[in-house]
Amino acid sequence: MKTIKYLFLGMLMLGFGMRAAAQDNKAAIDQVAALIKNKAPEKEVKAVAKKFKKNAEVLTGIGRVYYELKDTANARDYATQASKLQYGPAFILLGDLAALAEDGGQAASFYDQAIYFDPKNPDGYTRYATVYRKISPSQAIAKIDELGQQRPDIAIDALKGRILYQANEFDEAIKAFAKADRSKMEERDLRSFAMAYYLTGKHQSSLEIAEFALAKSPRDAGFNRLAFFCNTDLHNYDKALEYADRLFNKSDSAKLTYFDYSYYGNALSGAKKHDEAIAAYKQALEQEFDSSDKRAGVMKQLSDAYKGMDDYPNAIKYFEQFIQDVSKASASDYHSLAQLHVQHANTLEGDQKRETFLKADKIYEDMGGKYADIDDFLAFQRARIGMYMDPESKEELAKPHYERLIELINAKGEKDATDTKRLIECYRYLISYYLVVKDDTATAKEWAVKLQEIDPENETAKQVLELK
Repeated sequence: MKTIKYLFLGMLMLGFGMRAAAQDNKAAIDQVAALIKNKAPEKEVKAVAKKFKKNAEVLTGIGRVYYELKDTANARDYATQASKLQYGPAFILLGDLAALAEDGGQAASFYDQAIYFDPKNPDGYTRYATVYRKISPSQAIAKIDELGQQRPDIAIDALKGRILYQANEFDEAIKAFAKADRSKMEERDLRSFAMAYYLTGKHQSSLEIAEFALAKSPRDAGFNRLAFFCNTDLHNYDKALEYADRLFNKSDSAKLTYFDYSYYGNALSGAKKHDEAIAAYKQALEQEFDSSDKRAGVMKQLSDAYKGMDDYPNAIKYFEQFIQDVSKASASDYHSLAQLHVQHANTLEGDQKRETFLKADKIYEDMGGKYADIDDFLAFQRARIGMYMDPESKEELAKPHYERLIELINAKGEKDATDTKRLIECYRYLISYYLVVKDDTATAKEWAVKLQEIDPENETAKQVLELK
């Protein structure tokens, strides 16, 4: 029964094929495509296609149907037949097949032949430029310039921008897009134009392009998202939240990701709506992630949101989770965690206060074994924590760290402004320690001399040196 069905369908198509001269080529291609898509036996397809063996457009169209169905062998067969008739689009299909096989050189060669046989067809030029955009953006753009010479009716600036954007040459893409008539640009080029601005940190310009596009397509999810992100980065938080609402609730086919929710959290945090920001970050954590580092990044954002509410226990909890999950925590990350403990300690009293300061101090102590190149910074932070725990210096908690810091700074060949500022703090501490705690004016004066050497107008040094 199935064989009879296909025989009948084939005979029907043959009848149409015989009258092809009276039909346009598109109808003929559609007829053969129906056979292919209905999975007719190959011999039936070939029987029909044979009637068009001298029609390059139909042969290429059949090849394109097979290409779209990922049947590259049949696609190549029909494209090759058509290419023998010196038909430009046939070479484009052969180039597409080579590109699909990741043979860029062969693809470019076929596209060049397409241009030779059909110099007015823009497809050969744009395909060639697309293949060459990573190898040589300048050569790709030169090919688009050739198109401009052959077809002065085509606005090539947007095409140049498209190729340059695909090559990650964002600054050059912006220059090209800026020359094009924005009102005549394709949506995909407007999107690339806006993204090129966004990816180069030009958020205001990116926003302007997005808003221009949204004037025509207010329910476009991509442009609403971009306007939302740009306003967030520009700290226009009220406008950002407006566009967030448009993305989440008033856009067509919006596929939301963790990044949308985390950006929403950023906008809410900026607007001081910390409770809502926390909910947004937690919603982000429920989405799919393609790396543990990205999920860890949301943990860090969640910690910041809790910090904005002065909820240090939760801020510390999520920051510790961030450090645990991120593939490689930096010295800056550990410093941030230590500072959360310091800030938390400053809200506490008694033993809890001291215990929390000690947690911060332990982090800096442990960092010494991992980051030897910042020993002076670590000594400075531990000295400060010692002062917080022992403001009257009775336990000498800060003293060894200030002394260590002096050694480290003075061992440097050159000192910068930060080094000098820290030395001043060290010397002031030791002057106070020997003068007040030890009642040792002579030693205090020795440190005052050192202080005056690096800060001649320092009033503390002057006053101590005048003591009898």
